[in-house]
Amino acid sequence: MIELKEKIFRFLKDEEGATATEYAVMLVLIIVVCLTTIIWLGEKVEDGFNQVATALEDATTGGGGS
Repeated sequence: MIELKEKIFRFLKDEEGATATEYAVMLVLIIVVCLTTIIWLGEKVEDGFNQVATALEDATTGGGGS
């Protein structure tokens, strides 16, 4: 009976499972931050390309910007 009690206490003190969970949560947070940054940067780059394309189109056609 004492062995069972010791095994239960050892199991409750073991933090290996908690560590794996913490790593999983950190990984998910890192992925979310990376995806958010990539999406934000992609939108900014797209806006820049659109501005360049509009400027080139206006320069080649002599348009007034409308």
